[in-house]
Amino acid sequence: MIFVPIIGWLALFGYGVRLVNEFIEGRYEGPIKLDFMEDLKFGFMVFLKSLPFYIIYIIILFAAMYVSEGLGNIISLLLGFFVVPMLAVNFFRKQTVESFFEFSVLNVVRDNLGEYIITVLKQYALVIIFMVLSIVLVGIPGMLFTNSIFVANMYGRLVERKAEASL
Repeated sequence: MIFVPIIGWLALFGYGVRLVNEFIEGRYEGPIKLDFMEDLKFGFMVFLKSLPFYIIYIIILFAAMYVSEGLGNIISLLLGFFVVPMLAVNFFRKQTVESFFEFSVLNVVRDNLGEYIITVLKQYALVIIFMVLSIVLVGIPGMLFTNSIFVANMYGRLVERKAEASL
């Protein structure tokens, strides 16, 4: 499906969002079954809902690059490392346009900065491992679907379960 432009990508995106939610809920028994048509519809809807955030994100990056390439690179690095992963997992969980703009979820990053940095570094290490494995094609599926599992796990523990405990 990777090689089927747009349609395959949207189905994989929908599948990836469902997989992230499995990790948030603490279910690690094995990969969930791909349902191409349902995942395609789901991926398309989630993609449409994510567009406002990514349009604003790109505008911010272009504006920063316009001021200074160095400033743009620093802002891109900071947003890509500290902001976007947690907001994306929050969005994958709630699947509303507004959830991509719930900046209060970033308090979890601030309050657990050391754990968050280790979590994101583990994700980068996993991507590097899968990139190496991609040489023999084994790593491509792993690289596609594991890019948010560590942040999803942290989100489940520190956002979802704390919210449940406070009820």
